[in-house]
Amino acid sequence: MALRSLTNPVKAALNLCVFNSHAETCALAGLRGSVGVRGYAKKVAAAKGKGKGMMKDVQKGPEVCKDPEKLVSHAVGVNIFKQGEDPPIKPKDEYPEWLFQLNLGPAKKLEEMDSESHEYWKRLRKENIWRFNRLHKGKKF
Repeated sequence: MALRSLTNPVKAALNLCVFNSHAETCALAGLRGSVGVRGYAKKVAAAKGKGKGMMKDVQKGPEVCKDPEKLVSHAVGVNIFKQGEDPPIKPKDEYPEWLFQLNLGPAKKLEEMDSESHEYWKRLRKENIWRFNRLHKGKKF
């Protein structure tokens, strides 16, 4: 093989480029544009605290208030800011009347609603969508 590469200088330069993988050798041989030179990618330094070897920080939830006096007098957990305190609970006459008429339990069934109300038709449409989705669940297009 050494004899063949000596007889053909282009093949010899090609072999040098492929086996040595140096761009300078190819440039000297005049084959820079015709032969691609590949090497290994450079290693990038990993950022601190990231990577597979590092343990992830576990996020902690908010602290649970166990003080019964504060639970009765303040709206605990309502403050969304990092600093500050939870707002105190006001007397009932300072809140609007509709606040105490909200339905906080389970939603009314369709049979319990008035068929002339907007809420009835909204709920009927929702239930029909749920029924359609249940019937078509698992069917392929």
